[in-house]
Amino acid sequence: MTTAATLSVAGLDFAYPDAGAVLRDVAFEVGPGERIGLVGPNGAGKSSLLLLIAGALRPGRGRLALDGAELVPGRFRPQVALVFQEAEDQLFCPTVAEDVAFGARNLGLGGDALKDRVEAALQTVGLAHLADRPVHHLSGGEKRLTCIAGALVMQPRLLLYDEPSAGLDLRNRRRLIELLRSCEQTMLVASHDLELLLEVCPRVLLLDRGRVVADGPSAAVLADGELMAAHGQEVPGSLAGGAAGARVRHRAAG
Repeated sequence: MTTAATLSVAGLDFAYPDAGAVLRDVAFEVGPGERIGLVGPNGAGKSSLLLLIAGALRPGRGRLALDGAELVPGRFRPQVALVFQEAEDQLFCPTVAEDVAFGARNLGLGGDALKDRVEAALQTVGLAHLADRPVHHLSGGEKRLTCIAGALVMQPRLLLYDEPSAGLDLRNRRRLIELLRSCEQTMLVASHDLELLLEVCPRVLLLDRGRVVADGPSAAVLADGELMAAHGQEVPGSLAGGAAGARVRHRAAG
């Protein structure tokens, strides 16, 4: 059984060299086993935040910690797994099974232990029958699920998903929702698929212009028409016309 982790983000600033500030004083806590949705317009900083947590980017200021231990940029951290927004950025091995096995092999697994871990991950995402298929012969949705299997095979404590439902048909989207709901790991899910977040994540953070502008129960944040419109979002259809009734913590965006 995988132990879930606590994530702490404090005073996080980040800017790309050729652009302005992307994240400004971002701070929040994620408890063990929490599933948190990240919502906001394009350019709000959602993907950059996930890359910072994964260690692929170095913050200009602030602190990231997992169970109190600082997350050092550039250091291999098997306890954190990121599923990229673009599957092609993650897949590079000849076959599905080889690609899924890559991370676990780097953990030192081999032989039957590695084979069993890969088979279990592929079975979880429904791709066991495609284990020997060349990656370049996969559909867009199959590539997405292969990336997810490659994260699950690591048995991480913190899972980071960037637009996980992109390219999935209705059947595989439903499989993904059930998978995310069943995971024991702590999880951050950045997505424009607000209906998916309502089913998967009890809490959401709304980001805009690099800041967290709201943090609260998903149904309350996403049903707040005035708040959503102010930050380039729309209330999901399942919540339109009704009040969620829970309190949302608004944060100053100035």
